[in-house]
Amino acid sequence: MTPRSLFRAAAVAELVTWTMLIAGMVLKYGLDAGDWGVRVGGGVHGFVFLAYLVVTTVVAVNQRWTLGALVLGWASAVVPYATVPFEVAVARRAMLEGPWRRSPDARSGFWDRLLFFVVRRPAVAVVIGVVAVVLVFVVLLAAGPPVPRS
Repeated sequence: MTPRSLFRAAAVAELVTWTMLIAGMVLKYGLDAGDWGVRVGGGVHGFVFLAYLVVTTVVAVNQRWTLGALVLGWASAVVPYATVPFEVAVARRAMLEGPWRRSPDARSGFWDRLLFFVVRRPAVAVVIGVVAVVLVFVVLLAAGPPVPRS
């Protein structure tokens, strides 16, 4: 899997889960069908949102994006359906080209060394990433919904 294909998959997954959340809101508020759709769609969306942030960060480090591009990538997940247009834009600018970097060079720093660990041990990195996302997700669920329940 290349940085481009991973980022594309994450962007599309984020778009799909936005659709699930919005459909759940239509069911709840438009059709008075209860909040199950929001609970399911919101839960899946929240998990994928966090995973998208992780993937965006890893790809940004690998591709040596500017901090501004990274922040814009993160922000694209907050706006419904913005992740795919963002992915298309960075792909057009050749910001997703090339393979995973696997060895240091003169510009390599701490984040690059962390990236090399991830790239050399993808199965371990995926497990660590999923566990980290699950932990953050559980903490956020315990904290409660982003808006008070009515």
